[in-house]
Amino acid sequence: MTEPNDPHLDQHQGPHVGMPIWTRYVALGDSFTEGMVDPDESVPDRFVGWADRLARVLAANAAAEKLPFGYANLAVRGRKLDDVVGPQLERALAMDPDLVSIVGGGNDLLRPSVDLDGLAQRLEEAVVHLRASGADVLLATPTDTRDAGLFKALRGRHAIHTANLFTIAQRHGCSVLNLWGMASIRDWRMWGEDRIHLNTEGHTRVAQAALVALGLRPSTPDWDNPLPPMARGARADELREHAEWVKVHAAPWVQRRVRGTSSGEALQAKRPNLTPVD
Repeated sequence: MTEPNDPHLDQHQGPHVGMPIWTRYVALGDSFTEGMVDPDESVPDRFVGWADRLARVLAANAAAEKLPFGYANLAVRGRKLDDVVGPQLERALAMDPDLVSIVGGGNDLLRPSVDLDGLAQRLEEAVVHLRASGADVLLATPTDTRDAGLFKALRGRHAIHTANLFTIAQRHGCSVLNLWGMASIRDWRMWGEDRIHLNTEGHTRVAQAALVALGLRPSTPDWDNPLPPMARGARADELREHAEWVKVHAAPWVQRRVRGTSSGEALQAKRPNLTPVD
């Protein structure tokens, strides 16, 4: 990305004066960045997600300046931070990106025990490598789980990790996608049936938040406005829905955590190379 005072600014400005332009974007992470559960209607068991939606805007901005654009998404569901800052980071650096989003640690935070300081240290080391390569970096905080039922117990961990992320960003000049502060995604209607992954509307909102974090204009000014209130159903219906969720989603998820297995163990990245965005 070209700085505003760069003598070649005219070549890199976008449709709005001073708007940053990136041409080589690589997304690193887990199921959140893979895009679960924002389905890609053209490919079975493939997801779109916030990073793909962000890439479309970045590609359009580059195209407006007659610049080529490439996008890779190396995120795979179930990956822990060591996978993200290890193999994924190594592959990303080889692509010489000018923007990297690195979102990791969420699966570590879900484990029975976690070294929060260790997570922050490994993430910061990855950021140092990326910044030294010349890439801009977009980090993302965890969500605020205060209204998340079963996951409310994770709020303390999420808060500490959020504070650590902002500290890392301040030290190294990174942008931060502040999921913790997003009001709209506290609504369960923004989440999939598993209540763990965002649905299409949720990912669309997050993509708008990413634009704002990068200093770009959101597509709509009301991108974080909460949905209109929904009439509450009968208590019996709520209990029945909760029991079904526990059986179908929560129990298998807990079993995988106990066994130390992941739903994405055999999966590969959906966009392993820098390619144009349709």
